[in-house]
Amino acid sequence: MIMETEPVQLVIFDCDGVLVDSERIAARVQVELGARLGWPLTEDEVVRRFIGRSSASVREQVAARLGDETARAWEESFALLHAQAVDAGLDPVDGLPEALDRITLATCVASSGSHEKMRHTLGRTGLYERFAGRIHSATEVPRGKPAPDLFLYAAARMGVDPAACVVVEDSRPGVEAARAAGMRALGYAGGLTPASALAGPGTTVFTDMRELPALLGLDTVRPVGDAGVPAGRPV
Repeated sequence: MIMETEPVQLVIFDCDGVLVDSERIAARVQVELGARLGWPLTEDEVVRRFIGRSSASVREQVAARLGDETARAWEESFALLHAQAVDAGLDPVDGLPEALDRITLATCVASSGSHEKMRHTLGRTGLYERFAGRIHSATEVPRGKPAPDLFLYAAARMGVDPAACVVVEDSRPGVEAARAAGMRALGYAGGLTPASALAGPGTTVFTDMRELPALLGLDTVRPVGDAGVPAGRPV
């Protein structure tokens, strides 16, 4: 059961779509590969089927539809095309660096992506050093999101009880994994996944990363000179 009154000790960040603005790149590449390899997909279908899930889950879905050989080609092509697109231009999620500057709680990353992929995307955006040594991948656990394994693993590695963790996620599998782990969730709806897909028990949905410190109960009033006033309720 999610303990709403437990003080927050650890903020667990997803990577793609939460720290780095890469989900649009990933969706575009998946649509392109689908058209090329025989599985026409819309962006909405990619979000529903692939976003927030591990590469193993995507590979299994493609293999079930197109066979193992095509699934291998899909995975290899995605890694190459995604890396090229990241190198062509990738930014942190809007407002994220400012939010991180105001978060005084312990933080870590827990992503469906591989360590190699996160070194690339976080490094490309100047965020890697902020989390170095506290980055966890679905490749380290038996089951990826929406199973709770990755978040429970991250909490254990950080030495924090799950009930004292808050997860920042932008995908439906991600918020479902947080709930399954007994953690509170902050669902970021400023990307591709609609707010309605993130809403649920123990979850606060928000659309501006600048709101994050206030949602964590860290600063209910911004310093003079900051633009806007954070919205939402603390978790």
